[in-house]
Amino acid sequence: MRSNAARAWAFVVASALLLAACGQAQPPSTSASTAASVTQPAAASTGAASGDAIPIGIAVAQTSNVALLGQDQIDGAKLAETYFNSKGGVNGRPIKLVYQDTAGDEAGAINAFQTLINNDKVVGIIGPTLSQQAFAADKIAEQAKVPVLGPSNTAKGIPQIGDYIARVSAPVAVVAPNAIKAALNINPNIKTVVVMYAQDDAFSKSETVTFQQTVTNTFKLNLASVQTFSTKDTDFTTQATNALGAQPDLIIVSGLTSDGGNLVKQLRELGYKGLIVGGNGFNSSKLFAVCKAQCDGILIAQAYSPTADSPVNKDFREAYKAQKQAEPPQLSAQMFTGVQVYVDALTALDKQSPLAKQDLAALRTALNKQILAGTYTTPLGEISFTPEGELNQKQFYVAQIKMNSDGASGVFNFIQ
Repeated sequence: MRSNAARAWAFVVASALLLAACGQAQPPSTSASTAASVTQPAAASTGAASGDAIPIGIAVAQTSNVALLGQDQIDGAKLAETYFNSKGGVNGRPIKLVYQDTAGDEAGAINAFQTLINNDKVVGIIGPTLSQQAFAADKIAEQAKVPVLGPSNTAKGIPQIGDYIARVSAPVAVVAPNAIKAALNINPNIKTVVVMYAQDDAFSKSETVTFQQTVTNTFKLNLASVQTFSTKDTDFTTQATNALGAQPDLIIVSGLTSDGGNLVKQLRELGYKGLIVGGNGFNSSKLFAVCKAQCDGILIAQAYSPTADSPVNKDFREAYKAQKQAEPPQLSAQMFTGVQVYVDALTALDKQSPLAKQDLAALRTALNKQILAGTYTTPLGEISFTPEGELNQKQFYVAQIKMNSDGASGVFNFIQ
């Protein structure tokens, strides 16, 4: 049975969403006019936050073939803004999430970062969606000394971009091998493996290295073929035919939701019946609409479980289910966590040295230091950061997709 607090929180979220749907709430902002100066004094309220808002930038893909992932992130951001402001914001002062569309390429991410930093005057940024974009755009923030939290940037080398770059998305080398182990638990007779990856995406190129090393070095399996494709491809007949020619027991795919889902669909249509492991790009329920019934059985390593036992995750899950009538996906949870880290760090910083007494440049620098110094209890569990900005996370999971009888909807069934 839900607690009174959980019911109240779900009502707050539902009310906010209803207002938005009726046109009585502001859409995601792309203008500096909505971002209040960070030098205004904090409100003294102990309930819902009020007063001038603290602007935090959200730079994710709202358009392009990456938008399926970006939409999950926007969902998590909106829930976080409502949730933390309902609990008093930053010592009584609300946060205001300011959105900029990165689209799916490096130029879009750079433009979004520049606008958030120079026009919207945000205290920090959560984004971008892709590691490929992060390698380009994070340098802009580093030069401007603006803290960045990567919500889904798992490629090797992200925190090493600079002192102001951290991530709430665990590195692929830590997460990905769990899915292969789960596949072997299901079918101990796996011997021959084919790996397929998007060669024009930095994350997929990084992830496939981990997958290939795990196949050959860790589990001593036969890597029979490596096939490449593009995130912009829609016809995978050649790659799928080549893969099936190796007679694999397991196929591992590193790609994004749209291209990866279509590749899986075509593999199944060509007769492949073995296990499939999907990379982090498959961590979205948006995948179900792409490969539909053929999504069934895909194994995906995850950094988040809806059943994780913490009060904030229970609240997050309750709010997401009230809105979407589904379990929250990893990307939404990671974005929610990114917002929480900013709120918690700003709250701690304000108690040490009131934000109202700091100019924007000084606040950004102090905030970056506070983020790295903190420990946070989030929907991902307890997390912290290394001095370099790498995520410390204790718990990881593996899910297997189970499609419903309608062939269009499904669930991530957690098997470990």
